[in-house]
Amino acid sequence: MTIKDKRLAFSIYLYLGALFITSLVVSNLIFQKFFYWKPFGDVTILGAPLFEVSVGILPYPLTFLITDLISEIFGKKKANQIVVAGIFASFFSLAIVYTASAVSATDWSPVSNEMFKSVFGNTIVAVFASMMAYLLAQFVDIQIYHFWKKLTKGKYLWLRNNFSTFSSQFIDTFTVVLLLCSFGEIPWSLFYGLVISGFVFKIFIAALDTPLLYLFVYLMRKRFNLKIGEEIHLD
Repeated sequence: MTIKDKRLAFSIYLYLGALFITSLVVSNLIFQKFFYWKPFGDVTILGAPLFEVSVGILPYPLTFLITDLISEIFGKKKANQIVVAGIFASFFSLAIVYTASAVSATDWSPVSNEMFKSVFGNTIVAVFASMMAYLLAQFVDIQIYHFWKKLTKGKYLWLRNNFSTFSSQFIDTFTVVLLLCSFGEIPWSLFYGLVISGFVFKIFIAALDTPLLYLFVYLMRKRFNLKIGEEIHLD
């Protein structure tokens, strides 16, 4: 690989990392708003409406698409580095929110102390719950992805993409809802319904990202002349 190609590959990796971290941090900041999507009408699961989920779930599936793409093209090590960077960025954003909440608003401030706390007051709990779920889910996703990649010798991209994502999304959904219920942010009566509803929603979105993964992997392999299973080493 030429120096020019390596610089381009590094730039792509950098921008993918930026998208990953932005999606992760934003999902933690906007989680308190819930919405009800009704593609199948008023369907309920164990007392909770189907697809009654937090808006924080919208950018989150993108993180799994990006880690799968990085795993496929840049390897397991680079995927894990992005995950660790995401953890650091999330806790750093938490520190900023905590500091902003601690200082008092002026009398003329468009956003009062009460308004700010009502929006960001639960961010600390949310980030902690999300990070615990995120740690488990992302590392499981990467491990399973590379297990199937090695087993299939780089073939059947759809298999490792979906198997890894389905498993990790269930772990993520179960863990974050469990922690939020344990901290009193969500009533226990909604636990099973929200877990199933959130998991089904994530699976639905994950199934839609498989064609995108195929497209991006195809473009990367074509641009850098990569064989099936071959990775770009940036180190």
